[in-house]
Amino acid sequence: MSEVSPAGADGAEHAEELPEYAERVLEVAELIPPGRVMTYGDVAEWLEEGGPRQVGRVMALYGGAVPWWRVVRADGRLLPGHELRALDRYRAESTPLKEASRTAEGHLPRIDMRRARWDGGGRAQGHT
Repeated sequence: MSEVSPAGADGAEHAEELPEYAERVLEVAELIPPGRVMTYGDVAEWLEEGGPRQVGRVMALYGGAVPWWRVVRADGRLLPGHELRALDRYRAESTPLKEASRTAEGHLPRIDMRRARWDGGGRAQGHT
């Protein structure tokens, strides 16, 4: 597995270079159709490399250029600090949501993972 570090952390000569693993994670994020999501773990499983934490790190460092809101936590909770921006995207894309109960903290909905989760479609064949 490639080590993921902030751009430029290894010196100026690497400032523009995207780690190979990060490129692969971002490519998967771009494949996820509007209105669907994959978990961090799903992306790692698809790549057959790394794990949820590694995918999360890539998304935190480099995910701004791809549909980052489509790579989510397995419990369907919205990304802390980005809830409202993500919620706007989910509503625009008609991503299935579970509305929050009145007792839920912040009254924010969660992603309906059963309905929104994408398995990669036909391309997922061969990936376990």
